[in-house]
Amino acid sequence: MIQAVIFDWAGTTVDYGCFAPLDVFLEVFKKKGIEVTHEEAREPMGMLKWDHINTMCQMERIAGLWKEMYGRYPEKKDVDMLYADFEPMLFSILRNYTTPIPGVLELVDRLRQAGIKIGSTTGYTAEMMAIVAPEAKKRGYAPDSLVTPTEMPAGRPYPWMCYQNAINLGVFPMKHVIKVGDTISDIREAVNAGAWAVGVIKGSSELGMTEREVLECDPDLLADRMEAVAKRFKEAGADYVIDSIGELDTLIPKINLRLAQKER
Repeated sequence: MIQAVIFDWAGTTVDYGCFAPLDVFLEVFKKKGIEVTHEEAREPMGMLKWDHINTMCQMERIAGLWKEMYGRYPEKKDVDMLYADFEPMLFSILRNYTTPIPGVLELVDRLRQAGIKIGSTTGYTAEMMAIVAPEAKKRGYAPDSLVTPTEMPAGRPYPWMCYQNAINLGVFPMKHVIKVGDTISDIREAVNAGAWAVGVIKGSSELGMTEREVLECDPDLLADRMEAVAKRFKEAGADYVIDSIGELDTLIPKINLRLAQKER
């Protein structure tokens, strides 16, 4: 049966819409004279932040703009320079983006009452999580295990953070674990780890909308946007896609049934 759920942080359990890193990614490129779009900044979301910036620099349009501006394509030293700007800017605002997403606290209570352990992985470094985790705890959210890419050989989409969570929580095999997140990187991390991969739409970086925008959006337009996100999650290998994080535990009986049928 399912023994643990490993959650992502920003866009899944805190920071509805995953806006803290987005605004900083836009700003650090703007400082170098490069205007990047929200879509470009969000595409690698969920990765270790240096890797995220590196991925953006390799995007054809951004690389082309960089060459126009500086006479060459971006190199590792440019990624290092951008990241050097990114980190202090993010540190200065992180504590303002630690409010639990609606439904998270109640969900975690239900999971714990069912004897299910709570793990977590992130694209933030250990130093960033030293700000986020205590602030989230003040607001009622504290997982049993937190693993950052800083502690591992690599971040997402590699499975190492999930494996370390399994060690910390004493859970094995990985088919007894659900990994839930709001980005394509989260889904790939889950697939690579051999865990059940679940994508959440509302509050996600993939949807990229504030809670108010979701509430006020035309229902047909919102449905189309959510369908597009669900399609991307499924194409990345998601076993399930849910509209809101609070729905996660409704999947557990279904997954347990599938596990039981496989073991017969």
